[in-house]
Amino acid sequence: MSDRFHTRLWRNAVMMSAQRKNPTPALKVVEGLRECPSCGLFQCVSYLKPGQVAACGRCNAQLARRRRTAPIAAPAAFCIASAALYLALLISTLMTLNVSGRENTVSLLTGPIELMHEGFGEVGLLVGLVTLIMPGIAIALMGAILVGATREHMPDWTPRFMRWYEALREWSMIEVYILGVFVAYSKLIDLALVSLEPGVYLIAGLMFTMAATDSTLDEEQIWQNRDIEEEMHDARGRRLSVEHVYVHSHGMPPVQHLLSCHACQLVMDFGHTLPREDVVGECPRCQHTLRRRKPFSLSNTAALLIAAIIFYVPANLFPVMTYSKVGHADASTIVNGAIELWQAGLIPLSLLVLFASITVPVLKIVSLATMVTVTRFGWKRHLPFLTKLFRVVDIIGRWSMIDVFMISILVAVVHFNFLANVTANFGCVCFATVVILTIFAVHTFDPRGMWDAAGCNGPIKGPIEDAVRTGDEKIAVHSRPEQNMEPERA
Repeated sequence: MSDRFHTRLWRNAVMMSAQRKNPTPALKVVEGLRECPSCGLFQCVSYLKPGQVAACGRCNAQLARRRRTAPIAAPAAFCIASAALYLALLISTLMTLNVSGRENTVSLLTGPIELMHEGFGEVGLLVGLVTLIMPGIAIALMGAILVGATREHMPDWTPRFMRWYEALREWSMIEVYILGVFVAYSKLIDLALVSLEPGVYLIAGLMFTMAATDSTLDEEQIWQNRDIEEEMHDARGRRLSVEHVYVHSHGMPPVQHLLSCHACQLVMDFGHTLPREDVVGECPRCQHTLRRRKPFSLSNTAALLIAAIIFYVPANLFPVMTYSKVGHADASTIVNGAIELWQAGLIPLSLLVLFASITVPVLKIVSLATMVTVTRFGWKRHLPFLTKLFRVVDIIGRWSMIDVFMISILVAVVHFNFLANVTANFGCVCFATVVILTIFAVHTFDPRGMWDAAGCNGPIKGPIEDAVRTGDEKIAVHSRPEQNMEPERA
């Protein structure tokens, strides 16, 4: 079904109570216009040639990009390869540990199971979710999307799968897991004879093919194959007809009337001032709920950051695992683990663990707290820098899971009773919670709110308008698309 039950119920009730009238052209789809997802600036973007990138003239965020590869064939080939590698990985082992003639093997499944046996079911479920379930779901969704994109008329389920893929792809952490394998291997080579099994090479191949699928997928080309409905219904159930206009011939509408779909980037002119966070209807192309900004962005982000800070303290004070050898137990915190790698001469891995497990969580918390403060008080200084910083924080957030994956591998492979044993501790749960909370905090924060609060995107009706200095409003629109064009970056 293309929309939610309660929306259809309200719509039908309005239609039954009101007289049927011919729809009035009240909604215009503005072609050639894009909204920057980072700063909220609407800009003209002309047709892109293969290999070209349209970048925001204010914050340099990517607006659109045309791939050089075939829009369907290239991602389909890598998707099929990913599916084959994923299925082979499910039945393969990652490494084998030999201690005094006794052998243990570890696979993707053994780590989560051992964590559950030790009473850390939450961490075990998390590891299994991001290493086993989510990669399979992401591959299946991409395959279905590519099948739907080859149809002459894209099926209604294809846009829904596109939204799901966008939301779930980040939780497929095969790239992070392979680094966890290397860190675990470096800790095990001094304990016993360790041999890498075919599963490690399958993970490396899967990491490459999934990344190649994303890099060759041209979402804009796929969305252009999707038909736009001739009518849509707003949040009140009123029927609106949809007409198409081009920005160069129609002119730039008032920014208060414009809204860009967060899923397919379709820009629409409603002809009246839109609320900041309220639902105004559903996208006529992808049926995604239409809002100008994310709802309750500041309060949700602040609540998640406070919870992350609370858990971050015990995550560093309590040990994340205990290593026992011949009856002697040694508890290890995150910092101790990085120090041990440094002392063993593995300086690059030590710096990697220190950066991913210590620097990244602190950077995310401090950066997001600064952005929330800037938005709350409507400050204008350093907005381009903060916007770029937000994009960096969004990209590196999940790499903090390296330590969690490393612990899951050690717990699964090192259990030789009195000879050697590794068990997880409470600090691992706290650290995994910090990582998840900060990822959610990034998702709930809307960076465009910083520019709105500073008055750079025009007056916006909504909860944040009290912080907007309307006397300093500036609306910058690039009327020449070629100014936003730049060559493909490496």
